[in-house]
Amino acid sequence: MKKIVILGAALLTACGNNPPVPDWKLNAHSSLERATSAYLSGKDSIEASEFARARSQIGSTGSVELAIRAELARCATRVASLVLEECPGFEQYVHDASGADIAYAAYLAGRLPASDAARLPEQHRAVAGAASDAAAGAAVLAIADPLSRLVAAGAVFRANRATPEVLAAAVDTASAQGWRRPLLAWLNVQALRADKSGDAAEAARLRRRIALATE
Repeated sequence: MKKIVILGAALLTACGNNPPVPDWKLNAHSSLERATSAYLSGKDSIEASEFARARSQIGSTGSVELAIRAELARCATRVASLVLEECPGFEQYVHDASGADIAYAAYLAGRLPASDAARLPEQHRAVAGAASDAAAGAAVLAIADPLSRLVAAGAVFRANRATPEVLAAAVDTASAQGWRRPLLAWLNVQALRADKSGDAAEAARLRRRIALATE
């Protein structure tokens, strides 16, 4: 997933011959970051207002390409949190989407053929192209960026390929970042699997963690 690139203040001052970064780009980037953080923390109203602000800034450029990527980034946070819905914000622009954007949307939906994995951002290619569930899980665990790792975990879960190791990695990642929404989602999946396997002690332990995370 491509990101809106923002130069740091130090770089701007060091490269005096470069034109200043437009205000819309700075504002959109900041709002998208705040929207993502708010969603992962379970703060829906803040996420909605920050995303609306970002989309307004992007709208001032008339760039459908940037609007598509903002919508896909928003959908990715949902997948990371196991909110497995369609991506209506992307669908409204699908006729203008690039092949890479369409592939990424299919990946988020758990529907991307392994043969199309090369169209994805680099960190997701090994996940989507894995020949086995175990290989897909290993590829998820190898992703360094926490949010990208959670997105990949959500994508393999949606494709019915998530191993216990993927679930554990998703829980650990969300916990380490203090991301309450995905943490609760992944803990609930673990608890349900423990129930299904008849491991009452493990299910009880997980539900104690869930109770703590909901305080």
